Amino acid sequence: MEGPDFLNAVIVGHTELAPRALLEQLLAMEAERGRVRTGKPEPRALDLDLILYGNLVIDEPGLVVPHPRFHERGFVLTPLAEIAPGMVDPRSGQTVRELAAALA
Repeated sequence: MEGPDFLNAVIVGHTELAPRALLEQLLAMEAERGRVRTGKPEPRALDLDLILYGNLVIDEPGLVVPHPRFHERGFVLTPLAEIAPGMVDPRSGQTVRELAAALA
C-alpha cells in the first residue's frame, strides 16, 4: 500500500487479559487517539494489532489470531524477529526468525 512513511514497533509481553479483552483495550486506545476504523486501507495516526497470543489459534468474528497477514509483512516480522526470534506461529509451526528470513 502506498502512503506516507510510518513508524512501526512491536511489543512482547504478558497479560492477564483474555485475547478478546486485550483486543478491546487496543481498540479503545486507538479510539482515544482519534482512530476511526472504516474497513478501508487508509493512513491513520495509530494502528494497534494483536498479532500473536501465545500458541492460541482463534477465528471468531472480529478476532483472528494469529493476525491473518502478519507472516507476509516485513514491517511486523523484522522488529519481532529482533526481540523474539524463537516465537512460533501456531498455524505454520515456523519461528518468527524463519518467517522473516522467508521474506528476505
